Amino acid sequence: MTNAALARRRRYAGPALFSYGFRIFFLSAAVWAAAGVILWLPVYLGLMPFSTDFSALDWHIHEMLFGYAAAAIAGFLLTAIPNWTGRLPVNGVPLAALALLWLAGRLAMLASSSLGPVVIAIIDVAFLAALAFVCAREIVAGRNWRNLRVLVVVTVLLASNMLFHVETFMTGSANYSVRLALAAVIVLITLVGGRIVPSFTNNWLSRNNPGRLPKPFSRYDAATLALSVASLGAWVILPNAAATGWAMLFVGVMQIFRLARWVGYRATADRLVLVLHVAYAFLPLGFLLIGLSIVSTLPASAGIHAWTAGAIGLMTLAVMTRASLGHTGQALRAGPATQTIYALVFVGAVLRIVAALSGDLLLLEGAGALWLGGFLLFAIAYGPILVRQRPAWAQVRC
Repeated sequence: MTNAALARRRRYAGPALFSYGFRIFFLSAAVWAAAGVILWLPVYLGLMPFSTDFSALDWHIHEMLFGYAAAAIAGFLLTAIPNWTGRLPVNGVPLAALALLWLAGRLAMLASSSLGPVVIAIIDVAFLAALAFVCAREIVAGRNWRNLRVLVVVTVLLASNMLFHVETFMTGSANYSVRLALAAVIVLITLVGGRIVPSFTNNWLSRNNPGRLPKPFSRYDAATLALSVASLGAWVILPNAAATGWAMLFVGVMQIFRLARWVGYRATADRLVLVLHVAYAFLPLGFLLIGLSIVSTLPASAGIHAWTAGAIGLMTLAVMTRASLGHTGQALRAGPATQTIYALVFVGAVLRIVAALSGDLLLLEGAGALWLGGFLLFAIAYGPILVRQRPAWAQVRC
């Protein structure tokens, strides 16, 4: 990057919302997570008609993965990559353009009955394609080769979004593409969670509760990661094979021991740290429940929602709250509103799993209401600091 370009980015004086990726994308993710449920629940319960080129279920899954989760991932990566590479963040017009591409995809999916499948696919896929390009450019320019594996996951997510449109056009429903996308997000949580959960736990314990610390990354972690990727790949391709089920069960146990090695029980006093452990715990639960659904009569949706409502929902909120506080100069403390956000989504995830196991519609409605409340509360509590507070370098300069 030229000195002139660096100077322009340092002198950024536009809206705070477009000063850093976490601001616009964390807020957008929270709003869409709530809006998606507002739209989905009445349709699921037969209270409202649904008119798109996709089935209601495929639209719901797509928007939770490629809408909400993709926005949260974008906010995280566009904030983390400058720390990894030492480069300045993407901001201003380029960041606003990325946000508009994301929004265009959401609108195209809603208006798909009025657009052709090719047009819908181009508009919808454009955001992840642009995000992958931006992330690749920053990582390569910063010579941050160790984080190219994160880019690989984003590329797989992009490929699964492309496959979603091909699959729904050719068969009328999405199966392989949805499993591939979910697998990509779970791998990302395994990768990133394996970095931030023990790191933040270690930092807090070193300051506040000396003694046993999280185990550093070892061959056990590498083996868990490799076997997680392998079992997820088998699940994408052969979701009903007995061998896939047993592999998922084995990895679930390995993930439990991995989490235990991070000694989260010693950091329960810090809710910002505790929630990371609780969120990660839904990961092995999902592996175990999906494995059991393959080798027994357990419904597969229980494991799916352990991953989506639990691991993805709670982990994204854990990262969104912590990053929003830290990058806007707030105290790294989970106040009453933040703890309420965690509690709502945690209980909602548990209810959603139980609803999948029992078929109880009342529990499903309750889970949806709690999810909605948690993400709306995030938008209300964190929206003002994301929209109004000035960029960090402007604060320092002044």
